[in-house]
Amino acid sequence: MSDTEQTPAVPAQAAAPAVETVDEREPLLEVDHVTLRFGGVVALNDVDFTLYKGEILGLIGPNGAGKTTCFNAMTGIYQPTEGQIRFRGQKISGKKRHQITRMGMARTFQNIRLFPEMTALENVQVGADAHHKTSVISALLRLPRHWKEEREGREKAERLLEFVGISNRMHEFARNLSYGEQRRLEIARALATDPALLCLDEPAAGFNPAEKEELLQLIRQIRDQGVTVLLIEHDMRLVMGVTDRIVVLEFGKKIAEGLPAEVRDNPKVVAAYLGVPDDAA
Repeated sequence: MSDTEQTPAVPAQAAAPAVETVDEREPLLEVDHVTLRFGGVVALNDVDFTLYKGEILGLIGPNGAGKTTCFNAMTGIYQPTEGQIRFRGQKISGKKRHQITRMGMARTFQNIRLFPEMTALENVQVGADAHHKTSVISALLRLPRHWKEEREGREKAERLLEFVGISNRMHEFARNLSYGEQRRLEIARALATDPALLCLDEPAAGFNPAEKEELLQLIRQIRDQGVTVLLIEHDMRLVMGVTDRIVVLEFGKKIAEGLPAEVRDNPKVVAAYLGVPDDAA
């Protein structure tokens, strides 16, 4: 692709300007009093929060707090027992995962899920295929529309691999990439679906401090391209450094929500992570 082309690294969406008051912001994702039960186990208990367009929201909590379960309910893997989840104003409960992806929500996974015997480029092209309209007959007959979508998908994949910093590895099999490169590849594949919301589940797991700093910068760049981000992460330094707001879960229930500094100093959050001091009243 020519250096003079102005196509952005991720799908063109207007970058969201900073807005001072939450009330003026546009709700993108609404988790409305969601409870999720597995038999007698309450995995989520009346969880309620709103993610606004253009922000980076952190979803944190100790191990077993229900963070990934909440992600799974948002992305169609689980159906809430009570309450509902709305994305772009539409109820998504009952929709299939590919339908939610087409609505504009993408995610990565705590355990990396790539196609190991496909190249990095091919993995990202799979994400780009989510919005292709070519029919099976058109693909079999190699009609012009099929070739056009294939070419556009490849170009998008190349741009995204450059955006996440691994374009030099695009022709390597995914299984041959380093752990950090595989994490970046999974993000690129998710971005290839043209999401309005990108959900990142423990993206810094296994990273060294330098890689975490690079990831922090990448998340900011993703938001600057107009993609809203929901982040699950254990590394509190990264969370505090990149998020606009934070929601805290413990034992499946929301115990705090607010600005990073407010959450950091919240006694309930301190107790959840560190335990209540022995001399606490």
